[in-house]
Formats: sequence, structure tokens, C-alpha cells
Amino acid sequence: MATAKKTTKTVAVKKTAAKKAAPKAPKSGPFAVIATGGKQYLVRPNDVITVEILDGEFKAGDSISFDQVLLIDDGSTTKIGAPYVAGASVKAAFVEAGRAAKIDVIKYQPKSRYYKKRGHRQPFMKFKIVGF
Repeated sequence: MATAKKTTKTVAVKKTAAKKAAPKAPKSGPFAVIATGGKQYLVRPNDVITVEILDGEFKAGDSISFDQVLLIDDGSTTKIGAPYVAGASVKAAFVEAGRAAKIDVIKYQPKSRYYKKRGHRQPFMKFKIVGF
């Protein structure tokens, strides 16, 4: 009978020091929380936000005011709405409108020759926050 000889192989692995990313400092300054398109957004001056498409025609630079302000903080005082802060609004300028990347939606049932493929591109609008 022949016996099989066991061989072991040793592989050297070079360890590299993993670079740790420096923790980001929290943003400071005034901020607000607005509601539009069924979602809530935390916004600061000069932020560019992407929201669900709104009714109406907009051109680059057009001004819009978001009136559904849930919370506003100017650095020294915080106002919380119930549900909205009375008299508060967030002013923004229209930047662009577009459609997001395409998402493929596939319905498939095996063994029945059922296959449907559809695509979808979600429309969006971008606004630059001007002030509160």
C-alpha cells in the first residue's frame, strides 16, 4: 500500500497598517429642519439639497420659500414647532432639475416563461439654501 505524504505550505502575509480616517467634526452654526415631498431635511446656509420634484416651472436662480419648518436653531436659541414653527421659512434658490440614475425593475417567475423588465428614473430638483 502506498501512503500519501502530507505536505503543508506556509504563506507569508504582509501586514499593512490600515489608515484610519480622522473623525469629522460636527458642523456648527445655524440649521433648520424642513419638510417637503413627504421627507424631512436638515439644512444649513449654502447647502445644496436634492428634493422630490415640485409643481411649477423653475429657472436657474429662481427663489422659493419652504414654509413647513419643523425646527430652527440660530446658534443661541432653538425653536421647535408643533408641528411647524409659526412665521418661520427657509429661503432657497433653484439650481437644477433632473432625473436620477436608472433602476431596473424585473419581475420573473421560473418555469412559466414570465419575464418583465421595466426601467425607472426618479425625477428630482436641487435647491441651494440661501437663509432662514
